[in-house]
Amino acid sequence: MGKLVLTAMLTLDGVHQAPGGPGEDTRDGFGQGGWTVPYADEDFGRFVGEVFGRVGAFLLGRRTYEIFASYWPKITDPDDPVASRLNGLPKYVASATLTDPGWAGTTVLHGDLAEEVTALKERTDGELQVHGSGALARSLLALGLVDTVHLSAFPVVLGAGRRLFAEGALPTAFRHTGGRVTAAGVSIQSYDLAGRPEYGTFELPEGA
Repeated sequence: MGKLVLTAMLTLDGVHQAPGGPGEDTRDGFGQGGWTVPYADEDFGRFVGEVFGRVGAFLLGRRTYEIFASYWPKITDPDDPVASRLNGLPKYVASATLTDPGWAGTTVLHGDLAEEVTALKERTDGELQVHGSGALARSLLALGLVDTVHLSAFPVVLGAGRRLFAEGALPTAFRHTGGRVTAAGVSIQSYDLAGRPEYGTFELPEGA
């Protein structure tokens, strides 16, 4: 059974909207897209290559799928570790509105998300990877279907934009499994989900 792995890029204040360009996602009047670009150095490229080296299939939300579909099919270099896998491996899109995907190898998931994704994990050889896809990622986390999260925190605060971990997110504990900091200052940390949080107190006991 494959693992479901979420890879997300966040600002220090938790924004994940439009990391790759100003036109990616302008919902709510967001005008600060492309905030990851100044930090895209060799270190970060190496991390991306490692992630894509473990993929067996992709699971994407509709918006991220459409962003990817407008770009990656144009990159035909067989040695490109991202393009070769995105173009060649199965892609699954969770969408109630997408009916005729034009990108080869795409299947649209219309049914119950938990059932569909559980079945995908069982039949995927390698990682079932989610990239971006904030609304889908939040749903998968709430359903307890995510096994591993790679969070890349970029050294920038935007003060506005959609956040991956929004108000009302399911309380979740994580176990740290590794990390690094790129030369440009991006903190890349990996976590496995570890159930619900535990709580304690630093208050002194009465009478102490």
